[in-house]
Amino acid sequence: MKTLRELKFFIILWVTQSFSSLGSAMTNFALVIWLYQNSGSALKTALLTVCSYAPYVIMSIFAGAVSDKWNKKTIMLTCDSFAALCTVITLILLKTNMLAVWHLYILNALNGLMNSVQSPASDVATTLLTPEKHYQKTSGMRSFSNSLVSILTPVFATAIVSLAGIEAVIAIDLLTFFTAFVVLLLFIKIPEIQQDSNNKETLLQSAKSGLVYLKTNKGILWLILFLSAINLVASMYDTALPAMVLSKKNETALGSISTCVGIATLLGSVLATFLPEPKSRIKVLCNCLLISMSTENFLLAFGNNTIVWCIGSILGWLTIPIMNANYDVIFRNNVPKEMQGRVYSVRNTLQFFTIPLGYFLGGFLVDKIFEPFMGMTENKLLHTVFGSEKGSGAALLFFVIGITGVLICLIFRRIKYIRELE
Repeated sequence: MKTLRELKFFIILWVTQSFSSLGSAMTNFALVIWLYQNSGSALKTALLTVCSYAPYVIMSIFAGAVSDKWNKKTIMLTCDSFAALCTVITLILLKTNMLAVWHLYILNALNGLMNSVQSPASDVATTLLTPEKHYQKTSGMRSFSNSLVSILTPVFATAIVSLAGIEAVIAIDLLTFFTAFVVLLLFIKIPEIQQDSNNKETLLQSAKSGLVYLKTNKGILWLILFLSAINLVASMYDTALPAMVLSKKNETALGSISTCVGIATLLGSVLATFLPEPKSRIKVLCNCLLISMSTENFLLAFGNNTIVWCIGSILGWLTIPIMNANYDVIFRNNVPKEMQGRVYSVRNTLQFFTIPLGYFLGGFLVDKIFEPFMGMTENKLLHTVFGSEKGSGAALLFFVIGITGVLICLIFRRIKYIRELE
């Protein structure tokens, strides 16, 4: 009961924002379905993600300065309202049969821009609402809700679109937004951070101070670069997975793997919430990533049936929420609250810019290098291990990804600046 009292406002905010996130995710999923059905182009559909991600990565470094200077609650309310306005515009265009692909690109880009400001504000708000001893618990709870949203989104969105149309999905999204907005406006008080009254930094100077902080705090910088390298490998995985599974099996197999990933992250989030505080969070973080990289990728590479792939997915994703929770606590404990917005924003830029690079590199390697190579080679050992049919090149890439991921973990865990964060 004491814990519930201490986390009262965090829990209220977490529950309502999670429902709002589910509504937004359902709308995004439904719009992807709408776009693919109307265009038949996988590239046009993928550009939706690019349009929302590019402004987020580019502008994050400046958004943290805004987050640190302005009221966190006001930022969150403003960004949520803007996202809701974009949703309303989408609904109007849809109802009047005027919705076009370029409308969605522009709206997604604007949403990505606003999300770059909201994300650090939300992270800092979580810090301000959470006693330090509960950082790991709240990180696990946030990971749990994110995993649950990932599992429920395609199920709910598909069912509602089939029964009542995309308009019903958007209506639910707006309802969850309104509920979260009212609760945040009327019932959540986010403490203010005491700012230095003599600090007259401009927005550009404030953004630069986030970079300066990382330059003088090498442990945090190297930890960000560690996760940036992991994201490069992980995004190549995301590209290679459907290429291999759909070539060797079918959509059902891919759906089974995706379900196992969702279940694994859900279970991992529960573990992260209730596990006791470790003696060394750095060791836990490195070991979790090492387990992930050294299991799933190799089982995907060497396995040739859905059951083995599903086992690999569970082993690969079970530890990720635990890693995320400890990563989150390390940041909150090491970065001063008055600097967190700026540092989180720089982190978002440095840590996530490798994701679009990984998507491009993974697709290029599968289509132009590994699949042609496996189609031309007469090496019987390679054909025995990875197969000779289409998709064997993607399987070979998973083997390379696994080796690369393990090497990244072994190299970065030896960097003294990261170890000194403890």
